[in-house]
Amino acid sequence: MDIFKNLAVMSIAAIMLIACGGDNGSSARDDDSSSSVADEEKSSSSTKNSSSSDKESSSSAKESSSSSVAKYVCDIYTLADALSCKCDENREGELSYNYDSDVELVCIHDEELNKWGWVVKKEESSSSSAAKSSSSAASSSSAKSSSSVIGSQAESSGDACIDIAEAQCQGSESKSSSSTAKSSSSSAKSSSSSVKSSSSSAKSSSSSVKLSSSSYEPYDHTSDLGRSHFAVDPYKQFTDERNGRSYYYITIDGVDTSGNDASVTIMAENLNIGVMIDGEDVQENDDVIERFCYNNDTTKCDRYGGLYQWAEMMQLPSRCNIESCADSIPANQIHQGICPTGWRLMTYNDLYIAWHAKGNEDGLKGLRSASFNGFNTTGLSLTGAGYRETNGTFVRLTEFASFFYPRESLGTKVDRYAGMVVITNTPQSDPTENSIDKKLLGASVRCVMVE
Repeated sequence: MDIFKNLAVMSIAAIMLIACGGDNGSSARDDDSSSSVADEEKSSSSTKNSSSSDKESSSSAKESSSSSVAKYVCDIYTLADALSCKCDENREGELSYNYDSDVELVCIHDEELNKWGWVVKKEESSSSSAAKSSSSAASSSSAKSSSSVIGSQAESSGDACIDIAEAQCQGSESKSSSSTAKSSSSSAKSSSSSVKSSSSSAKSSSSSVKLSSSSYEPYDHTSDLGRSHFAVDPYKQFTDERNGRSYYYITIDGVDTSGNDASVTIMAENLNIGVMIDGEDVQENDDVIERFCYNNDTTKCDRYGGLYQWAEMMQLPSRCNIESCADSIPANQIHQGICPTGWRLMTYNDLYIAWHAKGNEDGLKGLRSASFNGFNTTGLSLTGAGYRETNGTFVRLTEFASFFYPRESLGTKVDRYAGMVVITNTPQSDPTENSIDKKLLGASVRCVMVE
């Protein structure tokens, strides 16, 4: 990848049988160069092999990916997350994780209700006979409890999906038929009768089964903030209604690219939204937001945010990764993309204002959190999320932070290249507005509040 060649819920009901299955959720080589970014004029030499590398994953990438398969296919914080996490015959027996209640969920098919859904995974010690005896009771009670959680809002619309875009909602009939070839084991079909289902408000005191194995603790994002540099806490929180995830954000006063006093209100965390897909795949489902998680591990998305290809970030058709879509990009680059309502994608000028914040005498180190070898004097709290190569591999975790700009290349490579900035955990040259890289990489996203 050109730019790097020059760089060194709520608790979930006991059985949540969901009638919709829609999923919701730069290439650095190892060259040691003192320059931090590649201007467009310097990037032409890398385009010779871009076509093949953009479309094909190497065999080594496949081996790497298969050796690091994610334990959980979804992170679930809210009811909306559970509704948007697909459960169908292709995910039978796979696990997701409810961080609020500290429980694992397993995807099963309930034959009595003829629906696919997530249920609380029983402990290994549960016997099959006990599972069978509680299965029938769990089935009837789960039908009632799921109705209170989902059906009460769905009945009026005739649709069992709530808080999900219509395009993401697929009828259960298309996903689960009575002639389903796969059948859930008796233990998978049952749920612990001690688990209390949550109300429609989706808040319950979970008496759920605690994991016997090591359980994942959600990452504490306050540890990356720069509060110690401020007399008064400058951070506020915003909750993305699409999945219930909260983000810290900060207003930074500085100077813009024209030398004028300016300020930017920007998230102090990377965006994490969308359905996780494998790193070897391409974000090409234009009906849902898709994300990569470093090494296909959802816990990495929890800490570092998702990684997105350019067209996905822009919320443009996936074809825009290999052809120009200049007509869909505002001239001022003020573009919402996958950011929440009221927010937009970060531009070079936004980054410049934070970088040239009043009182920041640490340069780029003032943008980086302590975990990213920085001082974080600006409060921007950049972290080393790494990136996804075009061949599907993940590299440079804790070392690089990369962000696409909401614009295409300013030169002749507008079909496959877009503006990008890369910040490293080592000394580097100053970022420039003209740096570019391939649209098919996977990079982080920061959002800026619309003024």
